[in-house]
Amino acid sequence: MKFNFMLSAVLMGACVFAASSVSSAAEVKVGASPTPHAEILKAAIPLMKEKGHDLKIIEYADYVQPNMALDAGELDANYFQHQPYLTDFNKEKGTKLVSIAAVHYEPFGIYAGKSSSLKDIKNGAVVAVPNDTTNEARALLLLQESGLLKLKDGAGLSATRRDIKENPHKLKIEEIEAAQLVRSLPDVDFAAINGNYAILGGLKVKDALATEPADSLAAATYANILAVREAEKDRAELKDLAEVLKSEAVRSFISSTYEGAVVPSK
Repeated sequence: MKFNFMLSAVLMGACVFAASSVSSAAEVKVGASPTPHAEILKAAIPLMKEKGHDLKIIEYADYVQPNMALDAGELDANYFQHQPYLTDFNKEKGTKLVSIAAVHYEPFGIYAGKSSSLKDIKNGAVVAVPNDTTNEARALLLLQESGLLKLKDGAGLSATRRDIKENPHKLKIEEIEAAQLVRSLPDVDFAAINGNYAILGGLKVKDALATEPADSLAAATYANILAVREAEKDRAELKDLAEVLKSEAVRSFISSTYEGAVVPSK
C-alpha cells in the first residue's frame, strides 16, 4: 500500500508537471483586418512559437470593434489602424490604447487614366483625388512631391485643393470617393489612389506613375500600428510580438507578397 501511494504521488506529480509544461506557452490574441493585417500576422505565427507564444488571430470587418474589444480586455492587441485614427478614437471613446510598433504603410500612387505620362502632362489635365480630408491631403502631397503643384506653407496633412498655391499646369482637381477612384480612371487623366483600393481594383502599385516615398511625411504618419492597452505596453509577450512584426523575416514576407502595395515601415 505504501508503495502504491508513493507511485500514485509520483504519477500525480508528473501529470502536474506535464500540464504546467503544456500551459506555459502564453496565448496572445490579436484583432486584425483580413487583408493585409491578418495575413501578415499568420506569417508571424511560427516566429512567435519560437518565442514560446501561441498567436491567435481574430479577424474584424470594421474599424470600431477591434478597438472596443481591446479596451474591454477581449484582445491583447490589435493591428489594423494608423496613429491618427487611434488618436481620434481615444479622444472620442475615452479609451487608453497606444502604439508599440509601426509595422507597414500602404502607399498612395498616381495612376494613368486617359493620359499616360506625368512628364508630358497637358494643361488642364483632370486629376482625381479622394474626397475625404485625410486622403486628399496625401494625394496633394504626392502631386507636390511629383512637381505638379505647390501647396501653401504649413498645409501638410490637412491640405485640400483650396490650399494649392501654385498650379502651373492648371490641373483640375476632382474630388471623388476613395473607393470609386479606380472606376474613375477612364474618365480622368490621372488618379491618386490608396494602396488598398489599388489592390482591390486590380492595379499594381509597381505600375503607378509615382508613389509616396518611404521617408515621406505621409508614410511615417499613416503607418499601420500594433496597438495595446496603455497599462500593458511593457508586457513581455506584446514586446515579443512587436519585435517579430519588425523582424527581417516578416519584412521580407511583406515585400515579396504585396509587390509594393504594402511596404514595411522603417
